[in-house]
Amino acid sequence: MGELALRFVLGGLIVSLFAALGELFKPKTFAGMFGAAPSVALASLSIAFAIHASQYVAIELRSMMIGCAALVVYGAACVLVARSEGLPVWLGAGLSWLLWGAAAFGLCGALQVAGGVE
Repeated sequence: MGELALRFVLGGLIVSLFAALGELFKPKTFAGMFGAAPSVALASLSIAFAIHASQYVAIELRSMMIGCAALVVYGAACVLVARSEGLPVWLGAGLSWLLWGAAAFGLCGALQVAGGVE
């Protein structure tokens, strides 16, 4: 429970720091873009590095990279379904989520087959 609380506090502090820095620069969307996932990832990796062995940190980082690649696939799918006028929003969102899941699990499975993930 202590590690979870530390991640919560450190993640909140880093999010606040990035949000404050984002207010200093233009466009203001930098505050939101850099204030969420990247700062929480930095907090998680910092804590993992301080507490766990390097192999644990490597697995956590690899999982974050897989999630990042899957998020790129999801974002591209959202752009494509938003451009199609005849597609209902709920169906476009569902298809995008399916592609995100397929990308995440597909990349994880590909790494397992290649011997990169235990």
